[in-house]
Amino acid sequence: MSVSSFLRMRLGGRCCVAEIVQKRALSGADTVNALRPFYFAVHPDFFGQHPREREVNENSLKRLNGYLENLQKPGMRSVKPTKLTFYVRDTKEKIAGESDLIPSGFRSVTFTLQSKDVLSTVMEVLKSCSLSVEHMQGLLKSRAESQNSPKQGGIPFYRPIKWDKTYYSVTGFRDPEQELEQAKKMETTLSLWLRNNEPEATKKQNASVPRRAELKRLKRELIEKLGLVDIRWQRKWGVAHRYCQLQSLSRLALQSPEALLNLRGHTVIFTDQSGMNASGHVMLGTMDVHHQWTRLFQRLPSYCSLFQQTVWLKDRISFLLGGIQVIHMERVGPVLPLEEHYSTLSTFHKRLLPHRLALHPRSLQGLTMTLENDRSTPRLHEMGHFIIPVMCDAVQLQNFLQSHAQEAHRRMQRKDQC
Repeated sequence: MSVSSFLRMRLGGRCCVAEIVQKRALSGADTVNALRPFYFAVHPDFFGQHPREREVNENSLKRLNGYLENLQKPGMRSVKPTKLTFYVRDTKEKIAGESDLIPSGFRSVTFTLQSKDVLSTVMEVLKSCSLSVEHMQGLLKSRAESQNSPKQGGIPFYRPIKWDKTYYSVTGFRDPEQELEQAKKMETTLSLWLRNNEPEATKKQNASVPRRAELKRLKRELIEKLGLVDIRWQRKWGVAHRYCQLQSLSRLALQSPEALLNLRGHTVIFTDQSGMNASGHVMLGTMDVHHQWTRLFQRLPSYCSLFQQTVWLKDRISFLLGGIQVIHMERVGPVLPLEEHYSTLSTFHKRLLPHRLALHPRSLQGLTMTLENDRSTPRLHEMGHFIIPVMCDAVQLQNFLQSHAQEAHRRMQRKDQC
């Protein structure tokens, strides 16, 4: 085989690969423009009055962006199917026969992404949300033409032309490299952004002083009146939103004071659902109405009894595992209901009972552990606590705890020193 023939084969193969990639891929800008109607219908900023739907859309958008990024990675052959749920706003385009429209002005849409290229994924998202795809016809047409066009002979070769600087000065055309450098210099830095927005932030801060003072006063008044330990919020709602929630609780205290007697000695948390969390705090769902809160207050004695049972289960597990303490880590995300926490502890305790683990009653004293349902192997956290799956094998668990106990003590001491 001659050298020219060999080079022709190598270059021809690379061109075929490049051509296939071009057919499958959309640029980042094209993808954003193609999904513009979708972003306008589901963007979380339009769901300020609906925090639950806002969070669902935020999480789903993150997963969708991750899916698209994986498709655009070079060498990516396949991606895992991804199930997404969005709340889609009822835009000007009315959908004929729409049956799942929520009175709030949006509808719930759930679909699974399985496409292997960006263009097909974009089409799948738009069609699943019943959004127009007319603006995609140009891309689809050019893609079909590129696929159906006959192969031309010869070796296609592409090399970008790099003109001398004098070319731009003589012709008057813009130098793309120079424009790119200027754009980089003009990029907003954090310090510049803070300086530019300082006056507006100061104005809003001063304007909110009276409302924030009133919020603190009402919170302190309710804590004293109802005998609460504290009032907290699970989300970073604004001052106006928090003040409305406290006003709602205050009105209920005036209308039905006997209904709130069971709240005495508790910590109240305003969150997405009503009940009691794993830490024993009373959760008041911000989307619930007064009669739902009242019914929760009536059931508080039962919740307190269930909370005592979780404490007992933690003590039993600690006794079986050498004195290690079972704890629950409060996270920024959705709170863990008490019922689910009790079920997790009960399942783990029942799995330990049949086994006689060879652990000294105080061999792991001073250490802590958390239980998780969505983990398959035990792990030692960098802060020194163990993360144990509920369905972990008892013998494997014993070996893991004993072999990592010294390192756990070391990490906890380092954490205390920081």
